[in-house]
Amino acid sequence: MEPWKLQPARDTGLTPSERLRSIRRESGLLERLAHHLSFSILRMYLATAHRLQIIGRHHLPAHGPFILAANHCSHLDAVTLVAAFRPRHRERAFPIAAGDVFFQTKAVSVFSAIGLNALPMWRKNCGPHALADLRRKLEEEKCIYVIFPEGSRSRDGRMASFKHGLGMLVAGTRVPVVPAFIAGTFEALPPHRKIPRPARIKIVIGAPLDFATTPNNREGWSQIAQSVESSVSDLGNQSRPV
Repeated sequence: MEPWKLQPARDTGLTPSERLRSIRRESGLLERLAHHLSFSILRMYLATAHRLQIIGRHHLPAHGPFILAANHCSHLDAVTLVAAFRPRHRERAFPIAAGDVFFQTKAVSVFSAIGLNALPMWRKNCGPHALADLRRKLEEEKCIYVIFPEGSRSRDGRMASFKHGLGMLVAGTRVPVVPAFIAGTFEALPPHRKIPRPARIKIVIGAPLDFATTPNNREGWSQIAQSVESSVSDLGNQSRPV
């Protein structure tokens, strides 16, 4: 048996403000309690105000690491997908959120980091090093990421092409990507509105996709983006009334 070694927390040395905005952030007991409380409140809100319906939840792997990838047309999307997780998922689930929106002020940063457990992605400085750090955290810490591969919200409710960043996270790994389609969030909170309307929201979750044999290069990243985009689009067609 190897001798026990004390490992310092990954966020040691960061100021409270830096810690909120860092992917090295770790959760303490009070933060975990805050996560569970906020998730419960969000679930109640979505069930009451938006009659949230979740189809295909059995497709979610029992444990991380995995990525839940979906279409994006509203600030309600991350909140909605987080609500789809079971209690055992929540501690290790991290929505990847736009830093210039969800981590711009201290108050919003606290809500994003403590309430949603979100990690920032700074779109203006999103280089290979940032994605490499996220990939390392995903594999080493067995995390669950919530990702919107379009890169930004749709302005008309239609899904845009998926970007290569998703492929850079999973190409050549055994980390599955679970596709999901969100319907109703655009009607509830489109980009031009600040207060949600009581529209019905539905999530359709598909079977996990494996990219362990996909090469970790530009061609492989493109293949992954196209494959996941196609799966999410198919789920969207299934969610529409016949």
